[in-house]
Amino acid sequence: MSATSATAAPAPATAPPPTAPRSGSARPRAAAASLMRSAPLAAVASVLAVGSAWEAYKLLGPADGLMVGQTRLLPRTSDLAMPHTWDMAARLFEPVSGGAGAPPLWSAVLRAGAASLGVAAVGWLLGLVVGMLLALAMQRVRIVESAVLPLVVLSQTVPLVALAPLVRSWGARLEVGPVQWAPWMSVAVIASYLAFFPVAVGMLRGLQSPTTIHADLMRAYGAGWWPTLLRLRLPASVPYLLPALRLAAANAVVGAVVAEVATGLPGGLGRMIVEFAAFSASDPAKPWAPIFGAVALGLAAAGLVALLGTSLRRFRRLEAAR
Repeated sequence: MSATSATAAPAPATAPPPTAPRSGSARPRAAAASLMRSAPLAAVASVLAVGSAWEAYKLLGPADGLMVGQTRLLPRTSDLAMPHTWDMAARLFEPVSGGAGAPPLWSAVLRAGAASLGVAAVGWLLGLVVGMLLALAMQRVRIVESAVLPLVVLSQTVPLVALAPLVRSWGARLEVGPVQWAPWMSVAVIASYLAFFPVAVGMLRGLQSPTTIHADLMRAYGAGWWPTLLRLRLPASVPYLLPALRLAAANAVVGAVVAEVATGLPGGLGRMIVEFAAFSASDPAKPWAPIFGAVALGLAAAGLVALLGTSLRRFRRLEAAR
């Protein structure tokens, strides 16, 4: 048999082309990593923008501000009313007072911030428990949502300055055995008053986020309310709950500082703001130190809650879908 008439050997099977990796899950992770890398730069840029706007108004604004009748619409640009940003930053590294051996101002602000942070943390935890319980009750019983949700919204219209003395007066009358109501407890309750609202609203929205198909599937499996809550509604509420927790942390700091001012609790940033306000004429950069401390404290509290939320990243399916 000739070579031309011989049956040709089968050609070797070609390897299938490599399958492109799925980008459905890689794209959100890459976007989240890029956002995490750019977040510090965005924070620094925002601080620089605020400082630049401050200095630009001080340079170009009217020296006496703008008055319309008896109402001042724009502040004065004098050094007493608006010290330079570099003067306020330099003042942080100077002694608190003129006495010899006085600690630097930043250390006093740091100690006061630690005291306020501890009280705010207790208020945040209390607000978290109250907000979650309210959200669960409103999701479980529709009539509770109709009755309680408007009250939850209306509760935030009460000014803290008017509420703080009442809470302190009520708390001073409480006594359970050897345990007496301490003044810082009133501040923690007021902080929780601001913290529970975003938790209740955010978690309620998250608990109601599962579609009808998912709820019907759980009913088809014979799952009751409790298994449905643990396996469906709580995981679905995480993307809504985490931003609410960060907002609640910032609100708790605001509530703690305002309550310290209203109740006169010593040792915190609120009391320091009141005390340093007396130096606005002689040392105009000094009263800004506790204000900066309160801002940094709110950012730190929100950042700590964001770090805690990294353990729940696998439940953030709705954020990844965006």
